[in-house]
Amino acid sequence: MVRRRANGPNLLVRALWFLFIGWWISGLAIALGYVLCLTIVGLPFGFALFNRLPAILTLRPRNEQEEVEVLDGVYYISGGRVPQHPMWARAAWFILVGWWIGAAYITLAWFLCVILITLPVGLYLLNRVGAVMTLLRY
Repeated sequence: MVRRRANGPNLLVRALWFLFIGWWISGLAIALGYVLCLTIVGLPFGFALFNRLPAILTLRPRNEQEEVEVLDGVYYISGGRVPQHPMWARAAWFILVGWWIGAAYITLAWFLCVILITLPVGLYLLNRVGAVMTLLRY
């Protein structure tokens, strides 16, 4: 796993961003992500946008950079040793269940962020959107 130090704006700048811009622009990013997910070509871009939602909301960069490794035919995310479900199972989950349950999940997470007092819980949920929509293991 490749770790890097989170260099970003200070807390005051991040708080002002969230109060004046982050909360509404993240809602637009969620809508755009879902529009992108409607097409096969836009699907990777939609999930890339979903992965950046906490940064869009609060300007806080991720602490680690994700990597994908293949060892003995098994996919591992973030350099860890967590085996992923087969791609066909993840695709079937997304088509049958993940897209609609993900919409409810990400909407709940966004509302928890906007309420402010539940912001940490909302950010935790936003960081796990991939697990709900595509069975991604962390």
